[in-house]
Amino acid sequence: MKLINMMLSFFSTNRIKLFIITTCYAAIIVGITGFELHFPGFFTPPNLEKPGTQAWLDREMQLIRSHDGTINTHLLRLSLIAYLNVEKMGLSHKQLLTVIDYSKPSSEKRLWVFDLKNGKTLFYTWVSHGKNSGGLNASSFSNSSGSLKSSFGVFVTDDEPYTGHNGYSLRLRGLEAGVNDNAYRRAVVVHGSWYVNSDIIQRYGQIGRSWGCPAVSSEIAPSLINTIKDDTVVFAYYPDHGWLSHSKFLN
Repeated sequence: MKLINMMLSFFSTNRIKLFIITTCYAAIIVGITGFELHFPGFFTPPNLEKPGTQAWLDREMQLIRSHDGTINTHLLRLSLIAYLNVEKMGLSHKQLLTVIDYSKPSSEKRLWVFDLKNGKTLFYTWVSHGKNSGGLNASSFSNSSGSLKSSFGVFVTDDEPYTGHNGYSLRLRGLEAGVNDNAYRRAVVVHGSWYVNSDIIQRYGQIGRSWGCPAVSSEIAPSLINTIKDDTVVFAYYPDHGWLSHSKFLN
């Protein structure tokens, strides 16, 4: 305890003091019980600002950008605004956010899953687009059944995964009328696939394409699906001017 008190004397804010005390006692618990705990960074406090405020948004941006420079700053801000609007509507209560950047080629990693409570990146990986959306780059999107195209916009995940034609899968519910609200009926789902991996990129210069689903590698699919299931927000981005200008989730 003397050591802890000496450490606290170097810090002035109550929030940092509280985080240090919690961290020290958590370390003691880990030593006794053997539980494994994960922290987003050494002495990095979580976002304690009130959700929905400008202070929360600024702090979340700071936390994520402090350890993850792979996502575009403008895209990150848009996705956080969409998350807050979904939460205000009572459609999601978990501090998780999945972001897909369809403006990037499929040869690049373009899917992130963020733990917003701790400002931590849980997944950063490749994701497919629909075979009729384009080749290396997606450029055409649809909300119609049978189009074999991807949809952009704001979604929430289904409560429970299922095992179907593509193995372990998770349905998405599109929240934007005329943009992606047919996603559930179209069976636009997150699933694993053999054609999403670095070997395919090395051989063909891009990953394979789906029938409109955001497919990820077979190796990480179960873990990713179990993380984002149960009403979490998915923000699939494409720089479509009409959508960006009129989406109620981006105000």
